[in-house]
Amino acid sequence: MRPMGAVIDAVHAACVAPGYLTAAPCTRRAGDTTGCHHSQREMSAMKIGILGSGNVGQSLAKGLKGLGHDVVIGSSAGNKLAAFSAETGVAEQKFADAVAGAHVVIVALKGQGAEEIVRGLAGSLAGKVVLDATNPIAGEAKGGIVPYFTGPNDSLLQRLQKAAPGAKFVKCFNSVAAHVMVKPHFKSGTPAMFICGDDAEAKATTTKLLAELGWAAEDVGGSEAGNAVEALCQLWCAPGFLRNDWSHAYAVLRS
Repeated sequence: MRPMGAVIDAVHAACVAPGYLTAAPCTRRAGDTTGCHHSQREMSAMKIGILGSGNVGQSLAKGLKGLGHDVVIGSSAGNKLAAFSAETGVAEQKFADAVAGAHVVIVALKGQGAEEIVRGLAGSLAGKVVLDATNPIAGEAKGGIVPYFTGPNDSLLQRLQKAAPGAKFVKCFNSVAAHVMVKPHFKSGTPAMFICGDDAEAKATTTKLLAELGWAAEDVGGSEAGNAVEALCQLWCAPGFLRNDWSHAYAVLRS
């Protein structure tokens, strides 16, 4: 079984619509960012700043760079990923520099430190589309259930939004493991990525970006849905711990 630190870094989980969710096994090899079971119209290249140098940040940075976007990955020191930068061509900078020129920012930080970092960048984040890929994981899983530091009427999305009120937050990328985030192949078809947020334009940008990455966006409402979307991480993790298999995702079925 993976150590919890790796799970926290690689996992991105979601929120439940009872009776309409299925988990589809992925057939793409880990690390392969090429090819998709369906084609998507490419969107205009954007400058994207990614906050977080772990598995999630690296996976998205490599994938988005491969799709033609101008990607910068941000870390606390700005000098952790020399080999990754040499391999992918993705520049690494300190957090503030990664945000400064970006059109879209992806927060791919561990949940416990995300609020403080976002608050420190609030001025630079104002007016930008910010995709929140965090989960409020508090520690080790017990009985296959990951504990959260947020309450039943609280979400990390809402906390980040309060920390940077001028930013246009969209919850996204928290419902799947890092290695299947980009152009995944699932036997059951196109996987769903649950999103929520208060800005319609930001959600439209997110939806287009997800389509380019091989995902169908499932908009479940405003920021008040953040708690529900984040709860999907716990649900997503449960079969992962049970079967030691982290290559599943959600799909939405409609009659």
